[in-house]
Amino acid sequence: MHAWNGHGADRSNALGQVLVFFLLPISWLFAGLVAIRRRLYQHGFYKQTTLPVPVIVVGNVMVGGVGKTPITMALVNHLKAQGLRVGVLSRGYGRKTSSTLAVSPKSQSQNVGDEPLLIARSCQVPVFVGNSRVDAGRALLSLHRDVQVLVCDDGLQHWPLARDLELCVFDERGVGNGHLLPAGPLRETWPRQALSPNVPCWVLRTSGEAGPNEFAVQRHLADYALQADGTQRSLSSWWDTPVQALAGIAKPEVFFAMLREQGMNVAHTQALPDHADLQALHIDTSQGDVLCTEKDAVKLWAHHPQAWAVPLHTTLPPELLAAIDAHLAAVQHAKLSSPHGHQTA
Repeated sequence: MHAWNGHGADRSNALGQVLVFFLLPISWLFAGLVAIRRRLYQHGFYKQTTLPVPVIVVGNVMVGGVGKTPITMALVNHLKAQGLRVGVLSRGYGRKTSSTLAVSPKSQSQNVGDEPLLIARSCQVPVFVGNSRVDAGRALLSLHRDVQVLVCDDGLQHWPLARDLELCVFDERGVGNGHLLPAGPLRETWPRQALSPNVPCWVLRTSGEAGPNEFAVQRHLADYALQADGTQRSLSSWWDTPVQALAGIAKPEVFFAMLREQGMNVAHTQALPDHADLQALHIDTSQGDVLCTEKDAVKLWAHHPQAWAVPLHTTLPPELLAAIDAHLAAVQHAKLSSPHGHQTA
């Protein structure tokens, strides 16, 4: 809805503004409930569980996709390069199961979720999904006792899990019209009111202008594509050949535009809903080879192994990585004598 994003002057947006006006009382009620819940945590009526290793949460306050998972993967790869043993936690949005599960590269996306499976395959680290990220973290650490840091992919509002650092991701929408659901796109008020003043929340921008004290994330498609069996092919080999592009992500048109920027002749596009079930999808290869995102490939390859996945490379700014490294070092030093998982107010 354009009115959610706070821009546009057409008739549909004018109608949207009227709808926003009538929804505002519900948003105010929602804001009040969020504030009460926050106070209950701050005053110890609800407990947070602190795990024995540092926890970094990558999340957002806006509904819809903002590019969290590629940032999670880039962060995990950086921490691995620093010599740290990393584990990843996730809710596993869209999965058909509800229990706490370990994710392996051979897992099925319908059981563990698209993003956790992509992370497990791409990053080669322990990944656990669970409605309770606390339970998922405990299960992961019980099986992988050498893990030194946990990264939670989406979980900014999952307050039962104590965290040591928050990375809040925004796209070009910013905070939209500034209202909470349902009158706006926000899950909580912005600027955020942290549960603890000792937990920094750093802002990352995947698109649009980065403001003061914000970090700009660079993203670009790889110059190659992969098939299920590991076959690699340069994108330039398709420049003279029509291809079709498929994307079941929050903003499929962005993927299509990035392919065209790479010189691809995208003759046909198929935009699908985020987390769409691709099992029954019909693909007509007579219209050209099929290019998709890595996230789509974790589902598509089970039925269409001939599809080509184009990786998205995400680059985190050096100053952000340096700040994360310094903060982690301080947190790890403070946790050396901590008991194995306890509750704090």
